Amino acid sequence: MKRQAAALSLMAGLWWAGTLPASAAPPADTDAAVAKAMTAFGAPGLSLAVVEDGKPVLTKGYGLRQIGTALKVDAHTAIPIGSESKAFTSAALAILVDRKKLKWSDLVKDRLPGFQMYDPYVTAHMTVRDLLTHRSGLGLGEGDLMLFPNTDRTRAELVHALRYLKPATGFRESYAYDNILYIVAGALVEAVSGQSWEDFVKQNIFQPVGMTDAHTSYDPNAANKVALHVRSGGPIQGISQQSILPHGEAEVLAPAGGINASATDLARWMNVQLAHGKLPDGKRLFSEEQARIMWEPVVVVPPSGPRNIALLKPEMQNYALGWYVEMYRGHKIVRHTGAVGGALAALYLIPEKNVGVAVTINSEDGMAMIAVLYHLLDHYLAVPPTDWVSVLQKSQAETIAKAQTKMKTLPAPDPAGGAKPSLALAAYAGKYVDPWYGSMTIRDAEQGKLAIRFDRTPGMEGVLEPVSGDKFRTRWSQSAIENAYVDFSVKDGKVAGATMAAISPLADFSFDYQDLHFAKAAAN
Repeated sequence: MKRQAAALSLMAGLWWAGTLPASAAPPADTDAAVAKAMTAFGAPGLSLAVVEDGKPVLTKGYGLRQIGTALKVDAHTAIPIGSESKAFTSAALAILVDRKKLKWSDLVKDRLPGFQMYDPYVTAHMTVRDLLTHRSGLGLGEGDLMLFPNTDRTRAELVHALRYLKPATGFRESYAYDNILYIVAGALVEAVSGQSWEDFVKQNIFQPVGMTDAHTSYDPNAANKVALHVRSGGPIQGISQQSILPHGEAEVLAPAGGINASATDLARWMNVQLAHGKLPDGKRLFSEEQARIMWEPVVVVPPSGPRNIALLKPEMQNYALGWYVEMYRGHKIVRHTGAVGGALAALYLIPEKNVGVAVTINSEDGMAMIAVLYHLLDHYLAVPPTDWVSVLQKSQAETIAKAQTKMKTLPAPDPAGGAKPSLALAAYAGKYVDPWYGSMTIRDAEQGKLAIRFDRTPGMEGVLEPVSGDKFRTRWSQSAIENAYVDFSVKDGKVAGATMAAISPLADFSFDYQDLHFAKAAAN
């Protein structure tokens, strides 16, 4: 605890430091660096925004909006920014605080009807600030399967389901990233303002900032839309041929990760952030006090980034209100990244230099984004340049090789059909219910196979293949969904329930199969 207190104290003291001159314009080889990164890792399209001293010095698109077409990404192409959206939800609450409609210290239960956590103590003590800081006691990504890869739930239903999510740690004890509580924060914006989160953000953030290309969710009919690209179908996601994801994220996710924005939009947003809430016309989006509060470190975060790349590890990392605040090569960085199916984003601010960089891609080829981002950071921080493409290619190859080696040791179906379940297939069929997720249906399908469907997740369906005994594995019809083992529990010759676990060691944490505990429902 002393180490955490010292780290937070140091960051709080550094957060509002004065600015130093930046290194003039972006590096002359920026276009070449972008082209090299996109070619090396196969990203179809990339959007780049760079701001210095309150001015956009680069807003540009590269590559294609959709593979197989001639549609170009430009400065006005809106691409999903994923969890960068969390800073918009934080800002929405800050605006309500400025308007005296809310206090950061208000208890959520007093402001949001129906709010209830699993632990009565947490319900009684969780504040508005707690919703935004990833220290509620929930496990990493817990509850995300209610949202990903899709859902038919409303925000009110998600708020209600919170009461069934068992905590993994004590309240305010440690950091564990979540999405569900940011959706609760979005519901709180609605309860306090009387507007939907979408309307509030459009009217109170997009319009005054001038984010004219932005959407609060993925819009497949937008004039300058992008296709979302994935590499799926193999045993490990991310290493096969590029294909198009047929849908974006569910709209209910928006307060945690739904916003789409262009390079022009993000340049304007970064300038407002670096100006501590001040708009170009001299008015304020939010007060300087709220700007300070949103960037003030709250909880120490374990170092992130590829573990085998020492250069990418921050010297110190904390989470504030919708922002990470960290030290990188002796400089304070305020940043957030984002990931949704088929798109990735990164937005980094260097307050002391009054510089911001935002990189967004319409695929999951994240190393291309990182290579461009750190090429620019190296320039503005005046550190020796690194051949990031080579470093990241080596890291990616090592990560994939380790995962492939691991996969070879995992149980797999017998290709000759020799794997036999302990019971007749019909015995596994039925409806299964998890307290927080809801129902899963398994039925005896044709050709001697079981079919599986997650009932509250449109499109999440496929077949089950027997592995051994009462262990099966999924084969989802949508290849971008992470496959999982399904272990049925059998008592007295009858199936009582099922648990699940992701198969790939590289599966995204939002496929939190391990948090599911299905009980088989009695037959009608």
